Amino acid sequence: MIRTTRSLLRSSSTPRFSTRLAVSPTTYCVTPTFARLLATANTSSENYAKVYNPNAEKVSLANLDTFARRHIGPTPKNVEKMLKTLGYSNLDEFLSSAVPEHVLIKRKLQIQPNQGFTEQEMLRHLHEVAGKNKIYKSFIGKGYAGTILPPVIQRNLLESPEWYTSYTPYQPEISQGRLQSLLNYQTMITSLTGLDMANASLLDEGTAAAEAMSLSYHHSKNKKKVYVVDSELHPQTIEVIQSRAGNINVEIKELNLSTEDGFQELSKIVKDVCGALVQYPTTNGSIHNYSKIGDLLHENKAIFAVATDLLALTLLKPPSEFGADIALGTSQRFGVPFGYGGPHAAFFATSHKYARKIPGRIVGVSKDRLGKPALRLALQTREQHIKREKATSNICTAQALLANISANYAVYHGPEGLKNIAKRVYGFTTLLANEIKSKHEIVNDKWFDTLTIKLSGVSADEILKNALERYGINLFKVDDSTVSLQLDETVEKQDLINLIELFTGEVIEPSNELPSVPQELLRTDDILPHEVFNTHHSETSMLRYLHHLQSKDLSLANSMIPLGSCTMKLNATVEMQSLSIPGFNSIHPFVPIDQAQGYKQLVDEFEKDLNDITGFDATTSMPNSGAQGEYTGLSLIRQYHKSRGEYEQRNICLIPVSAHGTNPASAAMCGLKVVPVKCLDNGSIDLKDLKEKAEKHAANLCSIMITYPSTYGLFEPGVKEAIDIVHQNGGLVYLDGANMNAQVGLTSPGDLGADVCHLNIHKTFALSHGGGGPGQAPVCVKEHLAPFLPKHHFVNTPHSTNENIKAVNSAPYGSASVIPVSYSYIKMLGADALPYASTIAMLNANYILAKLEPHYKILFIDHRASTNAGLKHCAHEFILDLREFQKHGIEAIDVAKRLQDYGFHAPTMSFPVAGTLMIEPTESENLEELDRFIESFISIRREIDAYIKGDPLGNVLKNAPHSQQDIISSTDWDTRGYTREQAAYPLEFLKENKCWPTVSRLDDTYGDLNLICTCPSVEELAEE
Repeated sequence: MIRTTRSLLRSSSTPRFSTRLAVSPTTYCVTPTFARLLATANTSSENYAKVYNPNAEKVSLANLDTFARRHIGPTPKNVEKMLKTLGYSNLDEFLSSAVPEHVLIKRKLQIQPNQGFTEQEMLRHLHEVAGKNKIYKSFIGKGYAGTILPPVIQRNLLESPEWYTSYTPYQPEISQGRLQSLLNYQTMITSLTGLDMANASLLDEGTAAAEAMSLSYHHSKNKKKVYVVDSELHPQTIEVIQSRAGNINVEIKELNLSTEDGFQELSKIVKDVCGALVQYPTTNGSIHNYSKIGDLLHENKAIFAVATDLLALTLLKPPSEFGADIALGTSQRFGVPFGYGGPHAAFFATSHKYARKIPGRIVGVSKDRLGKPALRLALQTREQHIKREKATSNICTAQALLANISANYAVYHGPEGLKNIAKRVYGFTTLLANEIKSKHEIVNDKWFDTLTIKLSGVSADEILKNALERYGINLFKVDDSTVSLQLDETVEKQDLINLIELFTGEVIEPSNELPSVPQELLRTDDILPHEVFNTHHSETSMLRYLHHLQSKDLSLANSMIPLGSCTMKLNATVEMQSLSIPGFNSIHPFVPIDQAQGYKQLVDEFEKDLNDITGFDATTSMPNSGAQGEYTGLSLIRQYHKSRGEYEQRNICLIPVSAHGTNPASAAMCGLKVVPVKCLDNGSIDLKDLKEKAEKHAANLCSIMITYPSTYGLFEPGVKEAIDIVHQNGGLVYLDGANMNAQVGLTSPGDLGADVCHLNIHKTFALSHGGGGPGQAPVCVKEHLAPFLPKHHFVNTPHSTNENIKAVNSAPYGSASVIPVSYSYIKMLGADALPYASTIAMLNANYILAKLEPHYKILFIDHRASTNAGLKHCAHEFILDLREFQKHGIEAIDVAKRLQDYGFHAPTMSFPVAGTLMIEPTESENLEELDRFIESFISIRREIDAYIKGDPLGNVLKNAPHSQQDIISSTDWDTRGYTREQAAYPLEFLKENKCWPTVSRLDDTYGDLNLICTCPSVEELAEE
């Protein structure tokens, strides 16, 4: 007899506690009283002073370079002043009033060291951990190639806060630099693949391939339920596709499409096939012409996708020549280190036919108010989120920082430089193949950089052992008698000599004449003819180009970025330096585990700390974006129900109407039917409606997705009741960790009773946003979900069981090389200071709210409410309501754009409520910056009043933002009704420090109607 989840959740009342207060599925949470009896965090103002600066009263033997006072903006004196503004005398008093009593657990964290590492201690510790990773030459391949990051790009892009602290370019007037760089990326991809358009990057090759499968399936209107993958795809890519397909009931059929037998098998089933994916060159290195496959698929209205290699495409015929509808892959080998698997920017190119179905972001060319060409994000991200559960993808981020590295790698080398790298790689590979043939069999008869070798007289294990011990080289074991290798940009003459000796036993001086790629394989068109790829080839020119781009953008290096739901906190230099430590960034993700002991220690400690912070029992670091975290969490819940024989039955996901668009999109990707739950007028979940729907769908209830604090920035008091309702009706609870920055050390998803959450470490745990990625989203679970955490094809992850779901992306630990950033954040704050990060984030938000409340309406906050109503104060963010001005002709976008003239990025606009701005200052902003921001908003309110009264000064809002070109060159100033100074310097502080918009307000409609997503060609420039 199969016990249902519902009966399980109702059948027992005996709690079972682990050392982390985790409980069994039968009892989900501890009581606040019990938790406080165990140990509580000290969050008083007096303790804050000690934690903020332990050396304030007396210098001791302890190191002085403590981190809390560097990361948290307000000083103890500032905090005292801000508390007084709110009517409190102590942080504890404020917290007790702001957070409902049954939510404010304050379970003491166990993170070590309690007081946190100092900055120099952290650096020493990082180098010590990195030193446990062994760095060898890795010619393993399988989608990851060695590369050389040009120092000018490393120093002036990867390590530049102007690049890595900026946000996704949703405000284009202050984002033209990285928009230009991402347009270069798109142009590079379209030129090399031969297709019409590309997006501005995806998460990795495996997830890009899964997106191709999903696009193909939805293109068939969900009628053709077979997707064919070539057996010569990278194995991890196949596994990610299988993982994604299983939830939407698409059958993955594996065929060898380079053979006649494979072609005939495809012919037999093609009527039911929505699409197919091949690898070019294949995972074993072969090069095939897939024209017959493309023709067959097109005859049957199916989509043909090709996973390919950018360096190979600088020489080889592009996928477009054999009919590809989609080309995808990774741009990692264009300057981005291995990083133990990431982050790396994937690419996704297609024809114009699928322009509105491409997942992710697309940069498009538009014009500004003055008619000047300007760039913006076009179409896709907005459309997908508007579609919610009808979206074909849940992607809401990219790998912008890595895409910018790869784009500028191409800018720096130019077409001839890239082709020279490719020719050298091919030449080395062919010289090696010619020598190996004398002793062993080369399985692939054509190649670019990869050889698969059937060994004679020696085992694969012996070859791998000798390669490593004698020459310091890693190869790939295919089977007991077969190995493969992929050469890359880093290969040197001595490597070639060593490899020849390894396979032949002979020391041979290789020829200086490198063989050339056979003519029949070569492309005949010019690559990258655009001016930008043929200009900046000296370091002086490249340095100036990178500086020119960054000078167009606003980042945290300029001012606060108060984006609600985005948590744009400090990305400390000590944390970010870890990205350039060779011990972390130079390791292939599939090396033997004894070469990655530093990463093992790092991941184990990181996941242990996250378990502590979240109140959960186990964590996976695999998901490499917030949307991937959502998808993974729901997949785990589905697998749990499957283990109980209830997979098909439990297919309903409850989602509040206030949820971010990725929530319903993720649910749909997991094959779930979304049932919306109403919200009350005060922003809280309507518990009556939730109860009715949970009981109505009790037999089919899979889960609920809850964001906490809510998407409205509130500590909803009914969260525990909502969780109980879902559990009582057989469902599990997914808590979206987007707002975790208000919880750390004060409460936690586990303490509240949730079953699973994801964490955006690029929000709460200080990983940089990078202009739109990288992200990373560990998923934390209660004990009953731990057996299902994702496994990986090549690497035994810490939670490997026979019940694991398949991998959700290509690498075992996602974007592993960014984990040290968030690990450092946690370790430097330590158990003592982490609760203050959340506390001060809340204080900063409520201080701004209190100062702006006399001038603007604030949604949902009711200072007369009781603490347990959850409405007396906001959490870490709040919503400024501008809808009252709409009847006078003022929209939220006018205020958002005018704020750029004051040197600030706009808050989140029209989310989660249309016509509003959501403000989140984070704990990193000091009081002086908060006051400048407040002063700016009060000044804008005076401009709104002027507009309403008909005072010409109000027109400054409609013409905002004002670029330097507009200020200096426009000739209509006599008619505007306000002066140049009122436009550019409305407040005195701007005369000393201002980030200028480089274009005027964008024309969104023009950009969508005239979709141009690449750089202009030489011919187009000549015509101009």
